[in-house]
Amino acid sequence: MTIRVGVDAGGTFTDLCLMDQNGAIAIYKLASTPTDPSEAIIEGVIRLLKLAGTEPRAVSYLGHGTTVATNTLLEGNGARVGLITTEGFRDLLELGRQRRPDLYDLQVDKPTPLVRRALRYEVPERVLPNGDVLRPLDLDAVREALRRLRSAGTEALAVCFLYSYLRPEHEDMVAAIAREELPDIFISLSHEVLAEFREYERFSTTVVNSFVGPRMSRYIRQLRERLRRVGVRVEPYITQSNGGLISPEVAAELPVRSVLSGPAAGVVGAVSVANAAGFTDIITFDMGGTSTDVALVTGGKPSLKMEQEVAGYPIRTPMLDIHTVGAGGGSIAWIDSGGHVKVGPRSAGADPGPACYGKGGRDATVTDANVTLGLLSREALLGGRMPIDAAAADRAVDALAARLRLSREVVAQGIIALATASMARAIRVISVERGYDPRDYTLVAFGGAGPLHAARLARELDIPRVLVPPIPGILCAYGLLTADLRVDFSRTHPASLTPEALPGIQHTFAELLEQAERWFVLEGIPETRRRLRRVADMRYVGQNYELSVELPSRFLTAEDVPVVLEAFHKAHDFAYGYAAEGEPVQVVTLRLEATGIVPKPLPQRVPPGASIEDARIGTRYAYLPENGGWGAVPLYDRSRLGAGLCLPGPAIVEQMDSTVLVLPGQRADVDDYGNVILREDE
Repeated sequence: MTIRVGVDAGGTFTDLCLMDQNGAIAIYKLASTPTDPSEAIIEGVIRLLKLAGTEPRAVSYLGHGTTVATNTLLEGNGARVGLITTEGFRDLLELGRQRRPDLYDLQVDKPTPLVRRALRYEVPERVLPNGDVLRPLDLDAVREALRRLRSAGTEALAVCFLYSYLRPEHEDMVAAIAREELPDIFISLSHEVLAEFREYERFSTTVVNSFVGPRMSRYIRQLRERLRRVGVRVEPYITQSNGGLISPEVAAELPVRSVLSGPAAGVVGAVSVANAAGFTDIITFDMGGTSTDVALVTGGKPSLKMEQEVAGYPIRTPMLDIHTVGAGGGSIAWIDSGGHVKVGPRSAGADPGPACYGKGGRDATVTDANVTLGLLSREALLGGRMPIDAAAADRAVDALAARLRLSREVVAQGIIALATASMARAIRVISVERGYDPRDYTLVAFGGAGPLHAARLARELDIPRVLVPPIPGILCAYGLLTADLRVDFSRTHPASLTPEALPGIQHTFAELLEQAERWFVLEGIPETRRRLRRVADMRYVGQNYELSVELPSRFLTAEDVPVVLEAFHKAHDFAYGYAAEGEPVQVVTLRLEATGIVPKPLPQRVPPGASIEDARIGTRYAYLPENGGWGAVPLYDRSRLGAGLCLPGPAIVEQMDSTVLVLPGQRADVDDYGNVILREDE
């Protein structure tokens, strides 16, 4: 028997999903271990395999979504980084783009550079914009700089030269000397991390890679060793921010590509489930213990972006267009200096967690509010494995209510309303603010807390339906079983989009194809499972930002030029409301997406349900303002809900990994694949 396992290590819970060769699914969920995420992963893998009645040696694939790189950057506890750069560019990281984070805040502090100024060294060298060498690299200066960095206890090195994406030789020479002078140091070369123009973004991305690199490398090495010790013989593949998977070797060398590892897996899983159910235009709503992640998917394809700031540091690498807000189940409710109640972004996390977890937490969180109002079980979660201290939740909410001079119910409901408002704003950012109407989409709710809050969120935004997958709390781990292997190659190549420029464009693509071929061979991906996609970042001459346009999957010919131009004009018109068809168009960066297709789990149909009464397991006394306050709400066991059943609201549906709330005036239909679909009752 061959077994595939997906593991998503979040800030509060670690989720695991197992699929056997027949497509049968088994899931497990346990508290994360923030100090060492691999502890919870190994414990979860052992328990999941035991639950499925199989052995570790049967595991043929293990995909892993991790927050190690993200947390290292957010917590600021990465490596001591040294920088070697072109003479005159020592302070580029501090100068940045000369933009203030907040236009009207004159006192705002910019993020502290990840490389102290004393550890930034300039060396004589200069490459011109056309790739010619104006000044050769001074090797003696490089060696002296490296020796000083060694004396300073530097743990990682970032090498960032001007125009290195055109002539990488100088950076390669520094790396060769560094391996002599500092044999154990982690090295990031900007032309390997990001072979693109815009020096500040390239420098920042390379420095971030070095900052998180040593910790990520140690984590991957430790995880691999622990997996081998328990009998799992395969290497763990790591999710990238673009939704694809990479080998542990690539993840250890380029950890910056995994900064949004966990959320990306959730989007991939949501797309898979929604497409099988017949919904291709969706908004993914992933509410976990620490944060909420939302993304827009049109036509079954998630949107991509090339840059994002994390903790104030620009990172330029292909990533799914995910917007994150600090509103999760563990988000803490607090009162600001003006006496207003806020929810998040600070979270109780996994340790101590919300007050109701009984681990010493005293602050009221979103989870505590749901327990206080009876929407979550006041006895236990995770199928009875996690006891709930409802009295502690009540005390936490009461402490906040006393300060506000309001009742417990009003404060608890207010916490939920504030969290809902924050999540609604996040969805407007990815939809309304970009010209998309959320009323044209289906909300796919997952994460441990997503299905509990989805009904109110959909009503707030007039979203017509909510799809709750069969295993919503484990969907990120499930997404790891549906994700393909993928690496993105890019190279800046400024050229006018004319027939005369095609030979240069073809030459650059040929170099990218060579890189992709080496990667396919290294990963052992057979010809039948290889996919290539060509993309060009384009703009009108004189513009400062580009739009990505897909190109034919072959070398361009003169006949292709008008077709590509028309595609760019259409993309520009959609993005900005106009197209200047008479203006010259410039290709800036060429991209090649290399994908290795992996076998996908087939959606499992569920048998028809006889009666909703068969699924009813009792009644819960819960507070719903939409239902007039406190009242008895029917309680259902999701595992007993068969296809074709319809639950009228109000109702609460429980399962091991999540809880679904159906509001009054709504109904919940169960489709052939076991998805619960919420709609307003007509």
